[in-house]
Amino acid sequence: MNMNIPDCPIPTQPNDCITLAHGGGGRMTGRLIETLFYPAFANRWLEQAHDGATLTVPAPRIAFSTDSFVVSPLFFPGGSIGDLAVNGTVNDLLCCGAKPLYLSAAFILEEGLPLDTLRQVVQAMHRAAAHAGVSIVTGDTKVVEHGKCDGLYINTSGIGVVPGNIEIGLHRVKKGDAVIVTGPIGNHGVSVLSTREGLGFETSVQSDTAALTQIVSNLLAGVPDVHMLRDPTRGGLSSTLNEIAEEAGVTITLDKEALPIEAPVQAACNLLGLDPLYVANEGIMLVFLPDEYAEQALHIIRNDPHGSKASLIGHVTDDRHPEVLLQLALGQTRVIDMLSGEQLPRIC
Repeated sequence: MNMNIPDCPIPTQPNDCITLAHGGGGRMTGRLIETLFYPAFANRWLEQAHDGATLTVPAPRIAFSTDSFVVSPLFFPGGSIGDLAVNGTVNDLLCCGAKPLYLSAAFILEEGLPLDTLRQVVQAMHRAAAHAGVSIVTGDTKVVEHGKCDGLYINTSGIGVVPGNIEIGLHRVKKGDAVIVTGPIGNHGVSVLSTREGLGFETSVQSDTAALTQIVSNLLAGVPDVHMLRDPTRGGLSSTLNEIAEEAGVTITLDKEALPIEAPVQAACNLLGLDPLYVANEGIMLVFLPDEYAEQALHIIRNDPHGSKASLIGHVTDDRHPEVLLQLALGQTRVIDMLSGEQLPRIC
């Protein structure tokens, strides 16, 4: 008996969006890597096309860091998740006193993500890596079902080399140190917040996301002694300073009048009930060094476009009580605590 058995339907997927097949390790995964990732990140280490990269590290000491990025929205005034993924890890390496060399990049992609969106993010990473002088040498891609991820998440890890004469660390922070911030605070958090859906809030503030490679390189070459570097990202300036005070066992006293806060950022924070001291940053750095070198350091930092508004914001005033104080205009002081919750979620 002849039976007409219909062919099993082959599910069709739009060819301009991420599908589950892109994460399956087969032909579509290979096509995504060959047509999107390899052209953007092309270098001799990536072209080894292995499970990892075999690297030459020309130093006895290395710095290694990793970070994950889940910012929402993916694009905001002044940058994108792609910029953040490169700049954030580069700056973490710089804070170790290292010269950043290599990055890995792992992508968690949501089914249905437009390929053009992914392409824009990857191109932003390419530009940021080129500007920072690093190479993306290995990576990974996974795809999750629609609704299990907010577009895409990125993890980057980085390796840098630490010169033998550089020693950056909490153990070096001491009474008398000057505290410098390389640029205005709060710009990144306000920029991201201004694009969040449903807030009805707009501002011209641009994210400060940037790799501070040149600032740190010039600073370490031009100043005889730098004690500590730290980038105040999540939790803002206040939380980062509280971490340093607690771990180093010191009191840090800030001058309220010296804090660099741009007028649009202050206005936005006033409107939304936020304190700029707790708002995230992605392109500034805290510098601790002997007070005698403060003016020399400021001159070096301000000669860089990303450091033109650098400011001496305070000093380490005691080495017995771990706290952060804010000196007010009339001579009073108030304690600046660490952020107790999440003021601005999904900010990086």
